Amino acid sequence: MNGVPIRTMRDALIGRIYKKMHENSRIFFLSADFGSPVLDKLRKDFKDRFINVGIAEQNLINVSTGLALEGFTVYAYAIAPFLTMRAYEQIRINLALSAQHRDINVNLIGVGGGVSYDVSGPTHHCLEDLTIIRALPNVILFSPSDALMAEKFIDFSIRVKQPKYIRLDGKPLPAIYDKGKNFEWQKGACELLKGDKVCMVTTGFMTHKALKIARKLQESNVKAGLVDVFLLKPVNDDFIFNILKKYKRIITIEEAFINKGGLDSLILNILNSRNARIELKNFGFRDEYIFKLGNRDFLSGLSHFADNDIIGAINE
Repeated sequence: MNGVPIRTMRDALIGRIYKKMHENSRIFFLSADFGSPVLDKLRKDFKDRFINVGIAEQNLINVSTGLALEGFTVYAYAIAPFLTMRAYEQIRINLALSAQHRDINVNLIGVGGGVSYDVSGPTHHCLEDLTIIRALPNVILFSPSDALMAEKFIDFSIRVKQPKYIRLDGKPLPAIYDKGKNFEWQKGACELLKGDKVCMVTTGFMTHKALKIARKLQESNVKAGLVDVFLLKPVNDDFIFNILKKYKRIITIEEAFINKGGLDSLILNILNSRNARIELKNFGFRDEYIFKLGNRDFLSGLSHFADNDIIGAINE
């Protein structure tokens, strides 16, 4: 998009962790028998601080917790739906509960948020994670929209010693942000485009979709705003509301189930708590699993949030 090669979030993030492991001997990397080309180098060079627990996500959380309780910074790496749902009890008890009383820096790296494993079917789609992770106290939920943001989050993840869920897309994506961008993590969102009456609010891969929609709208002289929310917990309500209060309508777009506590609920809570008279329309997956196979555009079309569906709602 701006001269930066298309990259996967996981390669960028693991590459940054690899560099930090050279500088910091207190970092461990654990995998649930899940690899990547970049991970091969880390596994080879840090045999004493790389552990493959096997296809055992619950044990991944248990071992990570033990290391973190000894003061280590831990990255636990697995496929997103299996990490968040198979091991949910362990995340709740070992991490969320423990973090209320002591420092415990476990960073859960879930690859395959939304339907980025599109043709693998509903077992590999991850549409519930925003809801269930947001429900846990003391857990940070990070949902980056490009590889640069994922990479730069590592410094923050080392410094802030509490559990985090890092929701990564599974496909290579173009860059949205410039290399020199300094993310203000405490704000939790970036205003990418300023609009007139309507603003799209997105997270993760849906920010790419919204940018494409915004370009199409500009062809018919419709100027839509766009806010990329990258921290869904904790939420900087004031910062987000100060952006949204100038608009008459908000469109939320998320690759997750809607009306279940995800991004749409987050934004609606911000508006309702301030008695804001701003209309909100939410787009995402309906309350059903999808067994038909196809790419992301096909799958989103089945739930009526293809590009043209959203453009039509904005043009209203």
